[in-house]
Amino acid sequence: MHEQTIIVTGAGSGIGRATALAFAAPGATLVLAGRRREPLEATAAQARAAGAMALARSVDLEDGDAAAALGEWSLGEFGQVDVLVNCAGHSTRVRSIRYVDAQEFASVFRVNVEGVYRLTQSLLESWVAREQGTVITVASTAALDPNLLGGIAYGAAKAAEAALMRGLNNELRRFGIRACTIIPGEVNTAVLDKRPSPPDHAAREAMMQPEDVAAAIVLCARMPGRTLIEQIVMRPTRPRDTSAESAAAAQIR
Repeated sequence: MHEQTIIVTGAGSGIGRATALAFAAPGATLVLAGRRREPLEATAAQARAAGAMALARSVDLEDGDAAAALGEWSLGEFGQVDVLVNCAGHSTRVRSIRYVDAQEFASVFRVNVEGVYRLTQSLLESWVAREQGTVITVASTAALDPNLLGGIAYGAAKAAEAALMRGLNNELRRFGIRACTIIPGEVNTAVLDKRPSPPDHAAREAMMQPEDVAAAIVLCARMPGRTLIEQIVMRPTRPRDTSAESAAAAQIR
């Protein structure tokens, strides 16, 4: 990724952090975005130690205007953005469609759909002019099979995210623009701590790790411009029984 400018959202932890570090190399410029500055600065410091130029930007991606401003700032600061990686996202505390309230539901859509759409859109005209650009969005297998583990709002939002990427390809591939969707199953990140019944240590060890998903993201970005990887579905090799966790999630109001 020498001499490329890459935006990674959600870069303070989990998949976003692993992705930022996977891209960190001499000559790369990384714009690391998320809400909490302290973990972003920690990721940026590690990326700089690997030889990249890395800047942390504290942005609330639930605010569509702020998401768009991040893209505009990056273009103004560096002249171009080559790759955008959308990793930021969250779910609701209440997972069941029976009980989740409208405010929580809307919050999930603002981050996972509106934030992705506004940030991506802010870069598109520059990509059309250059006839190249890559956006990689991390969705979830909840988009394929919405369930209580992720929550109804999260599953619906991730499905919308994936549809957004498909639509972008259908419209803009002719300009050399690529939209890639990564669809991972369970990944051992801090997001699991917010589940009504978090999985135990043994379960987490058997899951995919953030570095596994980051490797798929880097694969998409490094493909020659003539090649588009539209979608990658990833799951832990060994399935596990999640019935007790799902039952716990069904009861949260």
